[in-house]
Amino acid sequence: MYFIGYDLGSSSVKATLLDGEANRAVASAQHPKTEMAMIAHKPGWAEQDPDDWWQGIISVTQKILFDSRVNVSDIKAIGISYQMHGLVVVDKNLNALRPSIIWCDSRAVNLGNEAYDQLGKDYCTNEILNSPGNFTASKLRWVAKNEPNIYSQIYKAMLPGDYIGLKLSGSAQTTYSGLSEGVLYNFKKDKIAARVLDHFEIDPGLIPDIVPTFGMQAELSKSAAEALGLTPGTTITYRAGDQPNNACSLNVLKPGELAATAGTSGVIYGVTDKLNNDPAFRVNAFAHVNHSAEQRRLGILLCINGTGILNAWARKNMGSLSYNEMNNLAMSTEIGAEGLTMLPFGNGAERILENKNIGAHLEGLHFNLHSRAHVFRAIQEGIACSMRYGIDIMKSMNLNPKTIKAGSANLFLSKLFQKAIANLTNTTIELYDTDGAQGAARAAGIGLGFYSEETAFEGLGLIKKIRPDKTEQERFEEVYDKWQKVLNCHLKQQN
Repeated sequence: MYFIGYDLGSSSVKATLLDGEANRAVASAQHPKTEMAMIAHKPGWAEQDPDDWWQGIISVTQKILFDSRVNVSDIKAIGISYQMHGLVVVDKNLNALRPSIIWCDSRAVNLGNEAYDQLGKDYCTNEILNSPGNFTASKLRWVAKNEPNIYSQIYKAMLPGDYIGLKLSGSAQTTYSGLSEGVLYNFKKDKIAARVLDHFEIDPGLIPDIVPTFGMQAELSKSAAEALGLTPGTTITYRAGDQPNNACSLNVLKPGELAATAGTSGVIYGVTDKLNNDPAFRVNAFAHVNHSAEQRRLGILLCINGTGILNAWARKNMGSLSYNEMNNLAMSTEIGAEGLTMLPFGNGAERILENKNIGAHLEGLHFNLHSRAHVFRAIQEGIACSMRYGIDIMKSMNLNPKTIKAGSANLFLSKLFQKAIANLTNTTIELYDTDGAQGAARAAGIGLGFYSEETAFEGLGLIKKIRPDKTEQERFEEVYDKWQKVLNCHLKQQN
């Protein structure tokens, strides 16, 4: 028995084919090989074509089937992981009406801030646990105000993963976990946040049918099966946003456990059983994959927009180097990059900065002292400092990590970044041989009932542990102190 996991990121679409009995991946694929195109007509905007995602799903499916040569009738379930907080709107023919407004697009920030003021602090803090900010509901309101002709044609509004589910099955569906990403879930009442819909004048009929995160959600349609080379009727048994799914893929399901990722964005994600939040909403609470009214499980999400995208920018603009070559150059310099400091906030409004968009800044550059090696180090140290800044916020909410789990991928492949995170946060970093697509495949097995939560992760392999180094921690603390001073300077300038 086999399971397919899809992971729709903003950089690429990935797929993994998992052998259920052996509990191991037998094939994986990625499309495209380089970063996926992003549309930005104005500063702070970020869009992608949903049909490009679907073509990516077709490409990676055909690749894993070709490489594995499995009998497609043995593939029994599909799991979907996807970039969070995006908006896809479709018409009655289930065609996308416009490009998706994706997670890092900040055009709707002011609409979200106005909604917070009018809905009131008490409601936002205690019932939806977030300010509407630039989340999905605010983005849908932006379409209504600025593109009324498109808005009038909307049949359903959904998240990116819901759109992939729609293309697979023909059914428009979402989950309570997904609704919480859009700030459309009332945690206190365990139902859709009707007051948010009323405030934004959103017709409840635009919300897709709600299905469980794990379980029999839908079946693969005949047309989708033909496009993918799979068997019609194959069940879709799981869907979740990329960060809850990343935590699930690392077996981070219980209160007090933390997961991290450093792809296009950088995320620390901690699980709690309390209706807890940051009063300034610099980190955000969402329903975790195993949340229910009976067993409360919330994910506290710290997100830094400009992480892998900053590293990718440096690679494209500072010479034709591989990421490994960049890491080696960065490691050839000393901690602190000879006084060079990077603020990695060049990818839209940042939640940990209370939705301010201060841009990226490289401070302290001396032409006769610094090389690109110092820039590469400053970038990685700056990203690690931004994560430390967010973890300090999480600690104020009584989340006190001793260990952070992460997949051995993206920036976590860099020894410099591994050391910087461990020393700056004073935690042990555990790296595992998994990724979002593999996690979605395992979760599909849980949704089918083939695995329990315990047995699903028996195949999860620990690669290494990185512990704080007392001989280096003082120097990293100096780096962080300087980084904070630079950040505070730019925040004061914007105020």
